[in-house]
Amino acid sequence: MNVESSPGISSADRMMLVETFVRIVDAGSLSAAARLLETTQPTVSRRLKALEKSLGVRLLQRSTHAMALTDDGMRCYARAKELLAGWQEFESEIRGAGDEPVGLLRVIAPHAFGQQQLVAPLAEYLGRYPRMTVEWTLHDRVPDLIGQGIDCMIRVGDDPPPDMVALRLGDVPRIVVAAPTLLEGIAVPDHPDALPALPWISASNFYRDQVTLTHAQNGRTTQLAIRPRLYTDNLYALRNAAVMGVGVALGSSWALREELDSGRLVQLVPQWQAAPLPIWLIYPPARFYPARLRRFIDIMRVAVPQAFGIAPLG
Repeated sequence: MNVESSPGISSADRMMLVETFVRIVDAGSLSAAARLLETTQPTVSRRLKALEKSLGVRLLQRSTHAMALTDDGMRCYARAKELLAGWQEFESEIRGAGDEPVGLLRVIAPHAFGQQQLVAPLAEYLGRYPRMTVEWTLHDRVPDLIGQGIDCMIRVGDDPPPDMVALRLGDVPRIVVAAPTLLEGIAVPDHPDALPALPWISASNFYRDQVTLTHAQNGRTTQLAIRPRLYTDNLYALRNAAVMGVGVALGSSWALREELDSGRLVQLVPQWQAAPLPIWLIYPPARFYPARLRRFIDIMRVAVPQAFGIAPLG
């Protein structure tokens, strides 16, 4: 990629063309890139054509309904990301670490936490930094952070990928619950031995056909074989099914608190809990982290434990 030597284009214009191209690819369309860059779609289109003309290659294949990178475009995109990262590092060093973050932050968050508990710290971040925009994508899969241009992800549960930087923000307690209708005619179980005889709901991304519980006082651990009637990977589906009496469920205490307070659910074996789930903030390793990510990390390290009512780690 040799935009630098293109005649008739200033250094500032070259960087603007490169950034526009990256934003088009990241956003998925010219119109979305125009919104991110706070300009018009025709302007973005002119910049793309100018970059293609200066390089002498076609970067994008476009039709009415689709857009795809050419082979040259894929090579250019990878190099362009490196150029932008270097430019951001240069700006940060010149302006100082206290510079206000500007631009787009792309975050992956879990479905359940990302639409409830994490929205408050997200709103705090956007309120504190009005020149920032956040792309807040919710799913529970582990994405290719570098390949997809993701700044960071919040993950609950499993150990983070070994090639990533991971900050442990806290641990979420998990408790055993059931609806009163499921327990009609029997005493509320206070020991795990009574649980295998009951129907269960499986949180299939955390447990399926067995659960392990630990006594809060003496630390004794017991492993139970269970008979799920429902398997789900969604915390809200698990909670709602438990309220309807489908089965016993093991879930995060924060997500069940309202139902417990209202009596729609009751806690079983209250002296026993499953291992708490760690909350991770994960991002790719780099020599330099832009202000938009550093400020987001600063807020999440404090706000996430507060949102879940848990003690911050470290």
